[in-house]
Amino acid sequence: MAWNTAETKRKLKDAAVAEFAAHGLDGTTMEKIARRAGLNKERLYSYFGDKPQLFATVLADELNKVAAAVPLTEIEGPQAVGDYAADVYDYHSAHPELTRLLLWEGLMDLPEVPDEAARTDYYRAKVAVFERAQREGRISGRIPAADLAFLVLALAGWWYAVPQMARMMHADNASGASSNRAALKEAAVRLAAPE
Repeated sequence: MAWNTAETKRKLKDAAVAEFAAHGLDGTTMEKIARRAGLNKERLYSYFGDKPQLFATVLADELNKVAAAVPLTEIEGPQAVGDYAADVYDYHSAHPELTRLLLWEGLMDLPEVPDEAARTDYYRAKVAVFERAQREGRISGRIPAADLAFLVLALAGWWYAVPQMARMMHADNASGASSNRAALKEAAVRLAAPE
């Protein structure tokens, strides 16, 4: 029987995303991942190495997906910061596993995360876009660019990091996600608005 390597890898990675998002690195096993994918764990090991290597691969892939889906190359003004925050929020809404993977990684409290240099470059590129917009007076410089970029990403993702808190705080609000998105967008615009 001919084996479709690309399809097999995709199935294994999809299963790994689901398992790691649900249980973290320590809470899942290679056997559970292989079972979810309907494949044997030897194939998983041969393609991705050990469990920490697989977790690093999965997280890098998920971060590459969000980078491609929600690029940030220019900020024309505060409204663009709000739009970016809303786009990140929408991405997390469609892919809540990314937030969970990042939370699990944070809980591991590693001195350095896998592929940290490349990920640092990725985030520094975002910060550079904020810095340029601040330098050119298109957005406020009251908050340092790295902090502003972090705050915008935190605002956008936190709804999915602690959905139970959002649910309880909005218990009387039937409008739900559309209200959350609008509030997030407005907050991001205000954070970036010049004096």
